[in-house]
Amino acid sequence: MRLNEWINQKFLQSVSTELDTTNKRSVKSKQSIKLSVITQFFPPDYAATGQLIEELVNQLRPQGVDIEVFTSQPGYAFRSDTAAAVELADKIRIQRSRTAQLWPGRIRGKAINGVLYTLRAMLYLLRAWRRNNILLLTTAPPFLPVIGYLAYVLFRLPYVCILYDLYPDIAIALGVISKRHWLVRLWRGINKQVWLKAKAIIVLSPAMKQQIVAHCPEVADKISVIHSWANPEAIVPIAKKENWFAWKYNLVKKFTVLYSGNMGRCHDIDTMLEAAKLLEDEPIQFVCIGGGAKRDELIMEVDRLGLNNFTFLPYQDKQVLPYSLTACDLSLVSVDATTEGLVVPSKLYSALASGRPIAVICSKTSYLRELMADANCGGTFDNGDGQGLAQFIRFLNRDPQIGEEMGKAGRQYLRSHFTPKVISQQYLHVLQQALFSDEIRTMSQSDVK
Repeated sequence: MRLNEWINQKFLQSVSTELDTTNKRSVKSKQSIKLSVITQFFPPDYAATGQLIEELVNQLRPQGVDIEVFTSQPGYAFRSDTAAAVELADKIRIQRSRTAQLWPGRIRGKAINGVLYTLRAMLYLLRAWRRNNILLLTTAPPFLPVIGYLAYVLFRLPYVCILYDLYPDIAIALGVISKRHWLVRLWRGINKQVWLKAKAIIVLSPAMKQQIVAHCPEVADKISVIHSWANPEAIVPIAKKENWFAWKYNLVKKFTVLYSGNMGRCHDIDTMLEAAKLLEDEPIQFVCIGGGAKRDELIMEVDRLGLNNFTFLPYQDKQVLPYSLTACDLSLVSVDATTEGLVVPSKLYSALASGRPIAVICSKTSYLRELMADANCGGTFDNGDGQGLAQFIRFLNRDPQIGEEMGKAGRQYLRSHFTPKVISQQYLHVLQQALFSDEIRTMSQSDVK
């Protein structure tokens, strides 16, 4: 055999061996992940966190990930306040804490519920840790990732944190607690230890990553920015005249501005109200669907001002969402300026799926401005710019064709960037890296030797 033929043969054998090893590792990663998801909110609870986690696990399961979910009894659901203690849904085991939901509408009640659930989660982990080889924890409740830290210290069980909200920063921004309070220093110290021990940290926006790095630069390399998502197959554009929800609430013949979701302390409701006051005498209707701390305040203010251009509805069943989200001519998303970079409005993604133009109220530095510009699907407005928002609404009311084009562009942008399939692949990659990084590193070192 000639020398060059022998070299080529050896080279091809080497490449084949390397590809085979890589494929085996990839298959092993997908088949070997035994994931425990710990989150307080999960359907039938209507909290956005729970709905997103449900869609995520439903995407991961067909990719060979064994999953069990530990959650709580419903806190947002309006039909029932109880669900099965244990159920098996599409081979996903769901266990619900027996902890009752105490005063879910009040801050102290939510805090107590969170503490009780966290204690129950720790008891669950003491019994279930052998069944799993990695944890995925949310910040619902905010201090839940501590469970991951304890699991790692006690059992060497790796964990990944999804940071939906940044605490105690949000509490400070809302004036609930002083940044000099001893509890803030303690909380931040705990956060740092949790982040340092975590195998990976997932945040929902670049701004959130910057906030974390500012507090703990050592974890910069383990932070992944993975956006929320919506399912464009479940939420499809429906013309208002063909939408039973629009007919039911008399929205077909009026230009409708929809705010769907939580009206909490982190959301700007005042700018919407200012715009509504300016549009009081025009055929424009504001529809607010959902709940939250600011909902009752808004209703009281609307009643005091005698405004007739508001409709308030409760959270809708998941089966109704494809109709409620499309029973409008403009979707509204808002973030309060004080909490910029600390929270991410998940309602943006379902609004993109609905095929309607979007108006976003946010600070001048918000990452949402760049996203909206890339999607070319609506307009962005400064906090407090009710006049600018009102002018935009009038503009779309006069020229519905432009609104239709914006809606189509937004939906296409979602399909390219923020579908469950696209996002779940990013989560799977993070989980594989978190679980198998040490093993791959060891094997690579062995290969070198």
